[in-house]
Amino acid sequence: MAMSIAKLKAVLSKQGSASPTDSKVTIAQRRRGMEKTSFPVADDINVAVTEVRGMPAEWVKAPEVTPGRAILYLHGGGYVIGSLITHRSLAGEISRAAKAAVLVVEYRMAPEHPYPAAVDDAVIAYNWLLDQGYDAQQTAIAGDSAGGGLTAAALVALRDTNAKLPGAAVCISPWSDLTCSSETYQSRADADPMIQQGGIGDMADAYLQGADARSPTASPNFADLNGLPPLLIQVGDSEVLLDDARLLHEKAEADGVDSTLEVWDEMIHVWHAFHPMLDEGKQAIARIGEYLQAQWSK
Repeated sequence: MAMSIAKLKAVLSKQGSASPTDSKVTIAQRRRGMEKTSFPVADDINVAVTEVRGMPAEWVKAPEVTPGRAILYLHGGGYVIGSLITHRSLAGEISRAAKAAVLVVEYRMAPEHPYPAAVDDAVIAYNWLLDQGYDAQQTAIAGDSAGGGLTAAALVALRDTNAKLPGAAVCISPWSDLTCSSETYQSRADADPMIQQGGIGDMADAYLQGADARSPTASPNFADLNGLPPLLIQVGDSEVLLDDARLLHEKAEADGVDSTLEVWDEMIHVWHAFHPMLDEGKQAIARIGEYLQAQWSK
């Protein structure tokens, strides 16, 4: 049943979703909790377990995918939580919209594996994808939240190794500035039912463990983005991470990247994940599919 964004915000606020970290709840409990509340994958989506250089992974495929097209999907969760289970439903719908196979990997997470482990694993996963015979121009990297920032970071790291870059990339509500200091942390604090500055700051500390938050592959808003492939950046107007997305887009354009920024009115952090109940989630996913197919067809 469809739900309005106002109703969804009210539900999330009541559930206390604004506290992604809580000293009384262990990381293991948070990870299990995120999996427990995740939406199930659609019945017609095929999920095939695989392994990518030692990383647990899944191929998620909707019916009628176009042979030779693939998306590496990097899940969100503040580099601390999130898994194949939490993002399986979203990956399936992105596969459907883009008509492409989606490879979801469980990159190493903090605090057990601090920066740059996630970046290293994303690079490994993308290179593995090419090793399977995919043409780089017919692939994409996409991710949400921390995975959105990791998408940009992985592209920077890949470019710096002279790797063949994908035909496009998609950053959904990207967390691309781990200094957690932009203005919208204050101006959108009351509107955002999912993220607070203190909680996400704790996640940054768990991931960085003393590393410089302004490192190019920790916070790609501070990176040289020259040479990156076309980017689609989607963000909600009710997110504290609104400025992360805006500034990533501005930096990309300044560095000569073909970047498209979409700010969705009233939307919350990664509203796409609520697609089973939120029409705007379905619409945003459809837009991702449209964008990627257009880029691959050039």
